[in-house]
Amino acid sequence: MDKLKITAGSFTFGAKFETAAAPKTVAKFRSLLPYVEKIIHVRWSGEGCWIPLGDLDLGLGYENHTSYPAPGQIILYPGGISETEILLAYGGVQFASKMGQLAGNHFITITDGLENLAALGKTVLWQGAQPIRFELA
Repeated sequence: MDKLKITAGSFTFGAKFETAAAPKTVAKFRSLLPYVEKIIHVRWSGEGCWIPLGDLDLGLGYENHTSYPAPGQIILYPGGISETEILLAYGGVQFASKMGQLAGNHFITITDGLENLAALGKTVLWQGAQPIRFELA
């Protein structure tokens, strides 16, 4: 059961876990489902939205990590030199913080509704924080 439904603002996306590439990150996130939070626009990384998680320690290290997630890829930064966070790329992203470039674990890929990613990003940018819900499909 690697399929997910993601509802962000007024948009719905189909997605899949990247279980083979990031098994520990997927297992940890799966244990949190359904996961409900708010997304805000990134500050330094480009065209992305993020969920800041502060000092939350999920007990994860790096796996399948990247600094350049493609549109529709969701990464989890496990913390360290910057706060723990989840990032959804909707366009060009170079993942970074005020501390510099970061790398996050690519653990979810959006498979359906990609045509609405840019609209979601612009909504978050111009209208502010939006609710987001991750659940098994």
